[in-house]
Amino acid sequence: MSEREKKALVPALRFPEFRGKGEWVEKTLGDVATFSKGKGLPKSAITPEGKNLCIHYGELFTKYQEVIDKVKNRTHLKDNVFMSSINDVLMPTSDVTPSGLAKACCINLKNVILGGDILIIRTNAQEISGEYLARYIRHLEQKVLQLVTGSTVYHLYATSINKLNFFLPPKKEEQQKIADCLSSLDELITLQTQKRDALKAHKKGLMQQLFPAEGKTQPKLRFPEFRGKGEWEAQKIEALAKRCSGHTPNKKKPSYYNGGIKWVSLADSNKLDNGYIYATKIEISTEGLKNSSAVLHPSGTVIVSRDAGVGKSAILHSEMAVSQHFIAWVCNESKLSNWFLYYILQILKPVFENIAVGSTIKTIGLPYFKELCISIPSLTEQQNIADCLSSLDALITAQSQKIDALKSHKKGLMQQLFPSLDDDCMDAGGRATQDAKAEVVA
Repeated sequence: MSEREKKALVPALRFPEFRGKGEWVEKTLGDVATFSKGKGLPKSAITPEGKNLCIHYGELFTKYQEVIDKVKNRTHLKDNVFMSSINDVLMPTSDVTPSGLAKACCINLKNVILGGDILIIRTNAQEISGEYLARYIRHLEQKVLQLVTGSTVYHLYATSINKLNFFLPPKKEEQQKIADCLSSLDELITLQTQKRDALKAHKKGLMQQLFPAEGKTQPKLRFPEFRGKGEWEAQKIEALAKRCSGHTPNKKKPSYYNGGIKWVSLADSNKLDNGYIYATKIEISTEGLKNSSAVLHPSGTVIVSRDAGVGKSAILHSEMAVSQHFIAWVCNESKLSNWFLYYILQILKPVFENIAVGSTIKTIGLPYFKELCISIPSLTEQQNIADCLSSLDALITAQSQKIDALKSHKKGLMQQLFPSLDDDCMDAGGRATQDAKAEVVA
């Protein structure tokens, strides 16, 4: 950077009080920071009765937060350690995934012992906000990943990250204003996430009471109109629903695939356990269907994985085929509600996980499902239970969508609050053109 002129520009969005207060300047981390590395801190050295606060690498970066203002871990170590200063930016120096190395956070605590594999980026706290810098580094994730080395375990070194380019506003007050704005969004996302988690916990507790416990014939909680209506009856699913099979068309035949027929496979594991499954990662063709044992199952069919991701279940929203890794049931509508069966399978998921066998891929054999019994009440009571839980699922889904929308809003806001290093609306002299001048943040 010292051998070429630094670029200067302004972001697309700027707070009113900083409009016209000077252009931002392009820097490298090496221009403004010094770099250090934490000392080794084994897990055995972390003890509740320790006198010193500490951050262990694994704990910090598996529970990522952009600003650290609270630390729980303690250690008895006090010699040959590295202590934090307020405004330090912390980053991992190694991880099993490249994206793990693009994490950065600012610590607002002094004299916390920092463990090994933590890179400390220290700047002049009077001139640069650590919170701003940490958020900007996160924003530049793709550029950080270009600095990562390694194949099995990935590494990020100070000699590489010090070359990272970023833009700095002329006043620390503007840096902090941006950090505070994004922090308020983070707090809102956290609150909405806590609300979603509370709904999930409520649903879990409710399910434990709406279905009989092991060895019981009635649940703890019943809707008023069904109290005293007798015990639930244990029956094989085979007597209540038609069990169907799945298959994988020959993968060496390209014409068997990409034909518009939705086909549930292990590639769709992340779409399961969410009620309906609407789409599949892989589609097969009519030709593939005809030349294999795969069949089309009607909408409303309940499926459960018996292999990798064992116990995950879903309801087909439309006609779909499935791979041999799934059991599918078409419920007899006069005996068994498909949504009731889905929630029964959700309750049984820990059981499925415990009985699955195998060293590489755990699986449950078909004979188990042929003999699988469930306890059921009347069809009307089944539907009431399913409707109750479905309404909770709808609330959880809506809450998740709200969180996703906030995260998307934050990402878009960051793109406008930080100037782009690849901005193509710069003139030959490196200065922002009139069309790129900042707008005011309302």
